[in-house]
Amino acid sequence: MSLLETLNKNKLRITTGIIVGVITLFCVVSGGIPLMLLSLVFSYWCSKEWVQILNNKGFYPFLSVMLSVNIAFALVTTFNRLELMAPVIAYGIIAAFFAVLFRGRQPYIANVATTIAGFIYCGWLPCHIIMLRQLGAEDASILSFSDNIGLGFLVMIFFVILTTDIGAYYVGSKFGKTPLCPVVSPKKTVEGAIGGGLFAIIMALIIGFIIHLDWYYSLITGVLVTVFAQLGDLSESLIKRDAGVKDSGNSLPGHGGFLDRVDSYMFSAPVAYYFFEYFVVSHSLGADIMKFFKTLLSFVGF
Repeated sequence: MSLLETLNKNKLRITTGIIVGVITLFCVVSGGIPLMLLSLVFSYWCSKEWVQILNNKGFYPFLSVMLSVNIAFALVTTFNRLELMAPVIAYGIIAAFFAVLFRGRQPYIANVATTIAGFIYCGWLPCHIIMLRQLGAEDASILSFSDNIGLGFLVMIFFVILTTDIGAYYVGSKFGKTPLCPVVSPKKTVEGAIGGGLFAIIMALIIGFIIHLDWYYSLITGVLVTVFAQLGDLSESLIKRDAGVKDSGNSLPGHGGFLDRVDSYMFSAPVAYYFFEYFVVSHSLGADIMKFFKTLLSFVGF
């Protein structure tokens, strides 16, 4: 098949990808309220697809509870009031029990559990993208338009995940022979995963050089992001496989559902945020770990 035929065949997919990509890029660069609104749009559709997927298993999580908690998550992270996160989670858990208690149906325990898992998976985990964008910013604002270090980190994450997907696809299609996780995703191969990982690490080193990040931090970031991006993809495939559905939805023409597109970010964004926050920006956790090992070595006589 020629390149022109391939482009014509995937015209809808490419068009959707460009539109979503441009909107996402604007919101990421803007930060603040635009990024929060983008997060809410994605969390809404992801939550809706989560409910639809679980319905196929005979579970009935409460979308209204999930959405109310997701809005609170987005507000708390956007305005940097993370001390309110514990009350929001407590509210979500209580609301999940109350919803099932007064309006629920069997299976009660599963419906409570899937509601709570839903707002954590579709609400709290994606909010780490907002938190990444705000790293290094002095305060929250309606429009950031600032080049604080968090913007560079977030751009790095996007490119590393994109490169992971591209590298895994091309290396897997040409050299893939060993199934990676055949029960969950039969088409994914070990060779593809390794190829995607190598491409991602190279991209992380390139972006890291551009944003003046030390090479060893870039290397660690590349490894962490590509590993957890692929685990996030496999985890979403696990949910769909268990529920007996192929795609999470059809909200994005040519791409399937929102969950299908953002599953790689669900695990990689939180891991990247905590690595940057505690090891690159503040060094607090890294220093504490080094202090612990020094104390341990002195205790045993080294």
